[in-house]
Amino acid sequence: MNTQPEQVENTSGGKVADPSELVVSCFGKNLSEKFEIYSYRNAATILTGSFPMHFEEICKALTAFKINTNMIRMPGGNKGPIAAYVDTLFSNDWVETQIQADLSVRLFPARGTQKNLLAEWERKRFLDGHRIDFLKGRVALDLEWNSKDQTYDRDLSAFSAFYEAGAIDLGIILTRGSDLDNSYFRSLGNVLTKSGYPGKDLVVSKFGASTTWMGKLLYRLDAGRNGGCPIIAIGITKKCIEHI
Repeated sequence: MNTQPEQVENTSGGKVADPSELVVSCFGKNLSEKFEIYSYRNAATILTGSFPMHFEEICKALTAFKINTNMIRMPGGNKGPIAAYVDTLFSNDWVETQIQADLSVRLFPARGTQKNLLAEWERKRFLDGHRIDFLKGRVALDLEWNSKDQTYDRDLSAFSAFYEAGAIDLGIILTRGSDLDNSYFRSLGNVLTKSGYPGKDLVVSKFGASTTWMGKLLYRLDAGRNGGCPIIAIGITKKCIEHI
């Protein structure tokens, strides 16, 4: 019997997100109904206005996006079927990227000229290890389907680091939407084994309240954990899923 808690605690509904009318005007009615989309710090306007080619590619990928119930029921692991599928939606121009930066520090007296250097040093690898799943130019995108919800903190920290370093202008997170809840996962019955046969565990046991889904992302965005980086949050909904 599943004992996972329902997805209700520590969530918010995009309290400080951009107006929903802005999202619809940018992404159109069809995509806005197919996905659960939130824009923060005018990210949708920046994407459509400053990166029209990127926006076209993203909309093409979202329009084509279609997963099925067997993909959800299959084991995940390092690169599960849904993550592998998302890889196919983007061209090779979208590259997994890691940032590394050194910090040059100089101290001068508050009064006087900058010729009177007091101290100088360099902190090697001041930024190191922050990764983004897909980066093209100055637009970044991460996929979070079913990880621990703390992964959002890592993603937002990476976006913030890239943004503060001047490497990106906005970030996008593609994740599970709010309607993919425990009730929905219960309806899928048992998991599938790697060989494709029904296993003994229920699908819902894989998706707890402390995994990555839109409610867990929104309260972090409402709290400003993205720093100054504009963010678009895109939730995968039931309308994206084919039942087989």
